[in-house]
Amino acid sequence: MQHNSVQMVKKETFGELIRFGIVGTTSAAIHYGIYWVLMHWMNVNVAYTIGYILSFLVNYYLSAHFTFKEKTSAKNGLGFGGAHLTNYLLHIVLLNFFLWIGLSPELAPIAVLAIAVPTNFVLVRFVFKHFKSK
Repeated sequence: MQHNSVQMVKKETFGELIRFGIVGTTSAAIHYGIYWVLMHWMNVNVAYTIGYILSFLVNYYLSAHFTFKEKTSAKNGLGFGGAHLTNYLLHIVLLNFFLWIGLSPELAPIAVLAIAVPTNFVLVRFVFKHFKSK
């Protein structure tokens, strides 16, 4: 009996990971698209932040309803916001690091995502599993 429940958890986690990838790709495309357009007219950190905030809104809605099959609530919204504040700080530090070592402003966000996406999955999954709406 315990073996079946372990298999169900693995299957559920795998499905969440796939859906997270879809939502993350969508959010990253929105973020990068906004960043790419705005970086031509303003500081890259400001452009990156604006893109992050707008993609965050889409990401929260899709993560709740599609990835983790939960309702949006103040509780998971605050947790999601906290996870994404941590994630944003990681993003902005890595962005500036990659720019500092010589990556172009067009490629630096892609390098950031390679590190930040796995970290974000763990944080967001924790939020939706531990701050379930009732």
